[in-house]
Amino acid sequence: MNRRITAATGLVLAATLGLSACSSDDSSDDNGSSGEGSTRTVETAMGPVEVPENPQRVVVLDTAELDSLITLGVTPVGAVQADVNAEFLDYLPEDQLSGIENVGEIAAPNLEAINELNPDLIIGSKVRDEQRYDELSAIAPTVFTETVGAPWKENFLVHADALNKTEEAEAIVAEYEAHVADVTEAIGGPEVAADTEVSMLRFIEGGNTRIYGRENYIGTILEDLGLGRPAIVDEAEDGFAVEVSPEQVDQADGDVIFYTSYGAPDASGEEEAVGGPLWNDLTAVQNDRAFHVNDQLWFLGIGYTAAEQILDEIEANLAQ
Repeated sequence: MNRRITAATGLVLAATLGLSACSSDDSSDDNGSSGEGSTRTVETAMGPVEVPENPQRVVVLDTAELDSLITLGVTPVGAVQADVNAEFLDYLPEDQLSGIENVGEIAAPNLEAINELNPDLIIGSKVRDEQRYDELSAIAPTVFTETVGAPWKENFLVHADALNKTEEAEAIVAEYEAHVADVTEAIGGPEVAADTEVSMLRFIEGGNTRIYGRENYIGTILEDLGLGRPAIVDEAEDGFAVEVSPEQVDQADGDVIFYTSYGAPDASGEEEAVGGPLWNDLTAVQNDRAFHVNDQLWFLGIGYTAAEQILDEIEANLAQ
């Protein structure tokens, strides 16, 4: 496993745990239990926010936040819809999603529906909902991270801090890092991983096809494993993705291709491209190393529960 990644994660954890220790107020009694109405201060993208000591009714405004809560053993009372085809993330256990109210779409939450749930905490991100921050804060304390995607590990620690679950978060991170080390060895070790060029291809309904770069959620998981990437990812704007048409699918070639669709495959360009002459000429396809994956799991979940399942799928497909 990449020791620099482990060290960096440890530093973030230490800082977050230290912040939690410093931020608790003095409302605890002599036995250390929290007094009624006690609060803690959480550092957020919008500045320090006072949150309940142990929030009970949480609303989440994006898929990463939903993954974080379920990972930490918390079922939110409300969540936004995952994508155009599904209400909530379909890789999460159904029993853990039971009772969650739909409060709109990502970047377009229904404020009235949120208010009716009487939440004591709202978790989201500045990039999605900055313009609604004041309205959301008037409903309940609102904790925002700066953005989404690539900084998912740091965001998870903010989510955990807001829920007063930093100890649980530390254990979850350690489990993930151990899993990364196991999968790296299973696929042949660091040298084999580095020599295996993995391409991430996503067909988009209503948009261009994307070849994902390094600066995104799935890119960080591949980096943790030390997997190689095709040269085209170096052309990705801001490291995020290279956009191509379905007719340029040959640019996604690599030793391995993981591909999926956001939206319906017959409307995203996937059905037309996959199985066509360009597709059949790809090295990964000819070597039976092109794998269709769940879009919500690989691209929308953006959290540790998703990451653990992705690691399992990578091992199942690439193990030697």
